[in-house]
Amino acid sequence: MARVLEKKTEIERSIIKKYRKTIWNGFVASVQEYELIQPNDRIAVCISGGKDSMLLAKCMQQLQRHSDFPFELEFVVMDPGYAEPNRKLLQENLNKLGIEATIFENSIFDVAYNAGGSPCYLCARMRRGALYDRARQLGCNKIALGHHQDDVIETLLMSMMYASEIKTMLPKLHSTNFEGMELIRPLYRVKERDIISWANYNDLHFLQCACRFTADSAFDESLSKRKETKMLIAELRKTNPNVDDNIFRSLHNVNLATIPGWRDRDCGDTHSFLETYYETKNKNMEKTDENR
Repeated sequence: MARVLEKKTEIERSIIKKYRKTIWNGFVASVQEYELIQPNDRIAVCISGGKDSMLLAKCMQQLQRHSDFPFELEFVVMDPGYAEPNRKLLQENLNKLGIEATIFENSIFDVAYNAGGSPCYLCARMRRGALYDRARQLGCNKIALGHHQDDVIETLLMSMMYASEIKTMLPKLHSTNFEGMELIRPLYRVKERDIISWANYNDLHFLQCACRFTADSAFDESLSKRKETKMLIAELRKTNPNVDDNIFRSLHNVNLATIPGWRDRDCGDTHSFLETYYETKNKNMEKTDENR
């Protein structure tokens, strides 16, 4: 028991000390810059069993201990149909990290697997809805997910290359189906390679993708568009070490004056630069006449 407590303390200390610059500072910067947490929030921290959500849980624990204002945390784990070894590993890691979580079961894997079409898309939507619903039952006003900076830039590139639009994950957003609920992403400025380094440094072994579909021999992971995008960024990084940082910063530095078209977030109406192009031209001509 003493060794378990000692190991938990070591893991927590590593976030604040060894990984202060690469993980903790990025986590705190995300929370502060995007105003993710307010006083008296009650946040459901959603844990899938993977490295990202487990690190998120530990960071949220640490922040709660040192925060200048009070907020509450509920650690929530949904078992969508994990195989017994995966469920066991998840529970062992929760114990090892000192996370007391509410575990609830759902048959999402069965539904998504048998529904036809894209099971990954359906599974993701159903999981999100189930987590919102459980969070609301627990009296929470927010759910926190473990998406990191790599997820953000990969989603951006995938939307450009495969969906013909510029779109990515926001640091926070209002739920459209659960009134009064928000989703936040506190690891928004944390890189995946630093999360992997943290896990390896502490000799932690988390669930990879425990989905039944990806375990099926008929599913070829090499066809994954996200994996292709990861490989593309890794290749670009060989000649430009800052390429991922530059892509991420570009999301915060969009020059709208150079964008030929865009779509309203709320109503979906499309717009063109031509709407103001000739108006701007006429104004410039008027200024020229005044200066003569």
